Amino acid sequence: MTAQPTSRRRFNIAGQTVAAGQQADIRLKVSETYLGDDVSIRLRVIRAKKPGPVVFVTAAIHGDELNGVGVIHDLLFHDSLSLSRGTLILVPVVNVFGFEANERYLPDRRDLNRSFPGSPNGSLAARVAHAFFENVVRKCDYGIDLHTAAIQRTNYPNIRAKLSDPKIRKIAEAFGAELLIGGAGPEGSFRREACAAGCPTICVEAGEPWKIEPAMVQFGVRGVRNVLISLDMLRGKPTIPAYQTRVNRTVWVRAKVGGILRFHVAPGQIVKAGQEIASNVSIMGEDQNVLTSPINGIVLGMTTLPGVKPGEPVCHIGRPSLSIKKIEKSLAEGTSSRDVLRQAERHLATSFRQVPPSSA
Repeated sequence: MTAQPTSRRRFNIAGQTVAAGQQADIRLKVSETYLGDDVSIRLRVIRAKKPGPVVFVTAAIHGDELNGVGVIHDLLFHDSLSLSRGTLILVPVVNVFGFEANERYLPDRRDLNRSFPGSPNGSLAARVAHAFFENVVRKCDYGIDLHTAAIQRTNYPNIRAKLSDPKIRKIAEAFGAELLIGGAGPEGSFRREACAAGCPTICVEAGEPWKIEPAMVQFGVRGVRNVLISLDMLRGKPTIPAYQTRVNRTVWVRAKVGGILRFHVAPGQIVKAGQEIASNVSIMGEDQNVLTSPINGIVLGMTTLPGVKPGEPVCHIGRPSLSIKKIEKSLAEGTSSRDVLRQAERHLATSFRQVPPSSA
């Protein structure tokens, strides 16, 4: 007997059934407080009348990473988000405990993004992961997980995905980021375990924690819509980036001595091997050393703190598969001043005191 398309079956999640053509806000219980009150993850399930893929969009698996919350909020109120087929599950906050405390981790200090698929009898992190994985991920055909950089860092918008898998690569490319970083992800990470369970999932990195940054939100909303259009779940034309390239290698430029940094680049910028990244001066303003790029590449991310100790990360640089000359040509020929990624680049540059190398 042939299985009925997902949108024609009775769609049950967290004990509640949502009919085709309907939407519902649902609470998925994942734990309890010290007082014994329920701790629940909030979901919105949106179903088209016609059958099609089931897609989840998640944010705040790390409780202090808020740009994804902003993306999903915009999607919740987006007038043109009318599905032509399939089911969309929007989850603005997965790590409820961390979100409440403005913390990356759970109260047991475990990283929820290293705890999947979880266990019903394990730690707090394992139980939260298990409840979410069993009730949401295993019901889905595709997934988009929204992240930012870790504390005291920022990331230029990029996609991280197992690009060797055609189904995963399809939605990774469709999202519309310029930079695609290949890899399955760490063991226990949400996207890795979701993919292993048969749900192709990508990770979106954009911006910094503790903020909802307008340019990052615009990038995220555009990307989710692009993916839904590529899956024939939403009508419209996708937005194509000026260029798109895989990143084959990444390197961190690290501080050599303690001091105060004066930055010469910002996230999203092209750099050449030997180009000055940051100057390090003493607390009394004495020149100490200059950090340079070891490769030709693109700045993926940076520290947002000017003060560093030896060995601390300063700048994350990716080597693209596309030549730097081709990227520069594409940016010069095809990018409007209103493009969201150029807005993101300008926005991220405001997080630094950026000075020309000659004036450092």
